[in-house]
Amino acid sequence: MIDIILISLVFLILAVGTVTDFKTREVPDWVNYSAIFAGLGIRLAYSVSTFEWSYIIEGVLGFAVFLALALMMFYLGQWGGGDSKMLMGIGALIGLQFRPDHLFVAFFVNMLIAGAVYGILWGIILAVKHKSKFVPFVRKTVRTKGYKLAKKVLFVMVALLLISSFLVDVYTAIFLVTSALVLFIMFYSWLLLTAVEKTSLVKFVPVEKLTEGDWIVKDVVVEGKRITGPKDLGISREQIKKLLKLRQEGKIRQVLVKEGMPFVPVFFIAMIISVIWGNLVLLFV
Repeated sequence: MIDIILISLVFLILAVGTVTDFKTREVPDWVNYSAIFAGLGIRLAYSVSTFEWSYIIEGVLGFAVFLALALMMFYLGQWGGGDSKMLMGIGALIGLQFRPDHLFVAFFVNMLIAGAVYGILWGIILAVKHKSKFVPFVRKTVRTKGYKLAKKVLFVMVALLLISSFLVDVYTAIFLVTSALVLFIMFYSWLLLTAVEKTSLVKFVPVEKLTEGDWIVKDVVVEGKRITGPKDLGISREQIKKLLKLRQEGKIRQVLVKEGMPFVPVFFIAMIISVIWGNLVLLFV
């Protein structure tokens, strides 16, 4: 019964988070903190009433592991604070058991798979939508020495893997061919997503519409003083107040901001897959 309650809360919070993420590119803190406190609180209450301490331990472990992952993704600039806190809440709700067939492990694996597919599809849509900027950027990129060198290395690695596949048993050959295909896809996915990020995910935002946590693309310098920039890992309330004051003085009107991809829908998709089919990797083992 407790597991049904926890899973129901996961789907409720993910549904709300998905809607708000699509609409505003943000997930309200009350949604994320509700998930964290509900997950740990319900598990603690159940453990105290039944003396089954594994429930609260699993919740703390799930929260801690996803906290580490969320912090890494946040400081790498891949996720915003809302996505990070949402993941912590999911970890607290579903808990962690060290079994490959457990929901936590299934969700983590399926999130990686769904995230890769979702990212590529989202990138293609944005590339088509902003093709006037996307195409020139790609043409410029493929002419650089760095890209040409990386492409040569890629083709050498793929060629070696394919040649090696003729010299080994069938199962090893399948692994080598699959690895070559994955390398090829990853390389061009990187080119696609890099070009999309540089051409389609940045926009000028009026100072009065900035929100805490927005990712600033370039340093904002007014009268020789740096106000904010990409190294801040998201603009703070204090920095927004300074910019608003400068806006009133007519010294700045807008700031170049990186618009993130709504990632909470990936969590939602991964959870649906995990509950219905479990760990997708185990289906092919």
